[in-house]
Amino acid sequence: MNIQISITSDFICPWCYIGEKRLARAIERLPSGIEVELQWLPFELNPDMPPEGMDRGTYLSHKFGSWERVQAMQARIELAGGGDGATFDYQRIQRTPNTFLAHRLSWLAQREGKQRSFVEAAFQAYFAYGRDIGSAGVLTEIAVASGLDRNAVAAFLGSGNGVDSVRALERIGLEPGIQGVPYFDVAGTAIIGAQPAETLLQTIIEAASRLAPRPAA
Repeated sequence: MNIQISITSDFICPWCYIGEKRLARAIERLPSGIEVELQWLPFELNPDMPPEGMDRGTYLSHKFGSWERVQAMQARIELAGGGDGATFDYQRIQRTPNTFLAHRLSWLAQREGKQRSFVEAAFQAYFAYGRDIGSAGVLTEIAVASGLDRNAVAAFLGSGNGVDSVRALERIGLEPGIQGVPYFDVAGTAIIGAQPAETLLQTIIEAASRLAPRPAA
């Protein structure tokens, strides 16, 4: 039984990173006979972010009112993600990037069967190592490490390929009224937010049971 799961998320969303880790834990615990097919869909938390990004401290202090409030939020996020293997090193993160280029490469990786590896690596690069995932050079390194061909990535980034497709996927993501991420669609069942791995596991199992062929009468 193959269960289709789409995940709408953004690469700078810490709860999306935690949600990805929890989904991976759920998949590891699936009973024999249940397989999943994953697709990450684009969502930009900051669609008006300049292409070069912004200083992270300045941006978040303005967005949330003060740097002290940002630090308190970060501490809660680190605590929430620690048990799921989501590593955060906020001291390393200097910039809040524009993520559209990362979403374009995720789209390319999906077409090449490498999307899960790319998504995992991009989250890790940003949150654990503070790398600028708005940079074409950094994203190229991540894509190549995820199994994509360096020359193909360079040609892709130098073209307009994927731009219209990613924009279309972003619009589709807004149709069910998604206002926050992560948003999981498990064979038609919506899960909003980084729910526990057990919740994701049970939802996948229930979807498999619902979609299983019924024996002939």
